[in-house]
Amino acid sequence: MEDYQKFIEAKRHRASDHGIKPVFSVPGMFDFQQYVAEYAIQKGRCATYLDTGLGKTLIELVIAANYVRHTNKPVLIPTPLSVAFQFIKEAEKFGIDDVEYSRDGNFTGKIIICNYERLHYFNPADFDCIICDESSCLKDFKAATTANVFGLMRKMQYRFLATATPSPNDYVELGTSSEALGYLGHMDMLTKFFTNNADTISPNGIGVKWRLKGHATEAFFQWVSGWSISARKPSDLGFSDERHILPALIENDHIVTNDAPLVINGQFSMFNQVARTMPEIHAERKATIEKRAEKAVELGSAHECTVYWCNLDEEAEMVATLDRSAVEIRGGMSIGKKEEILKAFADGQIKKLITKPKITAWGLNWQHCNHAVTFPGFSFEQYYQLVRRFYRFGQTREVTIDRVISDGQVRILQAIEAKAEKASNLFSMLNANLNKSYDVQKRAFDQTINLPSFLQK
Repeated sequence: MEDYQKFIEAKRHRASDHGIKPVFSVPGMFDFQQYVAEYAIQKGRCATYLDTGLGKTLIELVIAANYVRHTNKPVLIPTPLSVAFQFIKEAEKFGIDDVEYSRDGNFTGKIIICNYERLHYFNPADFDCIICDESSCLKDFKAATTANVFGLMRKMQYRFLATATPSPNDYVELGTSSEALGYLGHMDMLTKFFTNNADTISPNGIGVKWRLKGHATEAFFQWVSGWSISARKPSDLGFSDERHILPALIENDHIVTNDAPLVINGQFSMFNQVARTMPEIHAERKATIEKRAEKAVELGSAHECTVYWCNLDEEAEMVATLDRSAVEIRGGMSIGKKEEILKAFADGQIKKLITKPKITAWGLNWQHCNHAVTFPGFSFEQYYQLVRRFYRFGQTREVTIDRVISDGQVRILQAIEAKAEKASNLFSMLNANLNKSYDVQKRAFDQTINLPSFLQK
């Protein structure tokens, strides 16, 4: 029984009704950054949904410095691959002391940066505050890594999430953020604000699709705004956009022809047609790798600096064969080797990079480069993030994104456009309800519990 009680206690969230009063800031912060930092610090548990380049790194460091002073304990900031170096540079730039990057769980500083993949080295008892950088990337990790992150957060009194893309594809995913922060649980959120086509409360049932209840839409976004803050530009928060105007973004679509009929499950199709099912999409991708890679390298040759974004290993191998100047990052490489390549690219020592969105599409600042070639997939979130490595505040040149597909893959572009509109609507709804709140009423259980006879004494 004692072991069971320990198990239950380990699953319990630490309680926290509010945050603290800010006591630390840094000169040079923009007015909207100061506003967001103070809002989050006073909230104590908060998600910051700020678009790329608006200064989430600085805001996270300021939040951390305040909670170091309040708790007299170190603060942990897990980040995607190679983003830790950017935190160190930003801290040096603004004079924030005692920031350390730990690769093995050992540290002497007060603000500790680590990779998500190395989080298992750390003891949660050493911290009382955690700030998850680029938290949307967690769904791209192995389930064990994600479970480790959320398990660690439960032990923390103060919890923060930061990302530029709060679940644009599916509002239901916001429940994961709410639960991680210690607010309404994922299932509780579903039953309160959502309904589904199967009249069931099972979120994982095959074919079950959740949708917001019509009468609950406004209340839902007011509720989300009660534990988060969002902005695509400073004016969303009532500040000036004058110093945050981006140059042009040019998105070019290049469609290569698939001359061979598709072979699906060993069957030849009589005529070329647009791929509709996932097996057809996969077959189309495989059949056109060489032609798409040739077009990608042709486009990359016109630029001094280029990132090739691939989805398949075969695509990356073909691009590497055709462009000998490009350096490839592979999933099987050690974390140290990946960091070495990414740092060399960020410093300008490598001019052409081959990578995948699921490896490097999160958090990295690559304003030194303004061209990319991508073989787009159906994930709008990955596409948005890869574009925003270059097209972000601080970029001084127009950015060109060349999208290469085959004639049978046009539905991918249609899907991206549809999801982009949904993401825009999500931000609009969050910003429209920025200063509103919705309190979830919790009713105390006051019914008499009748125990079965075999439990009565």
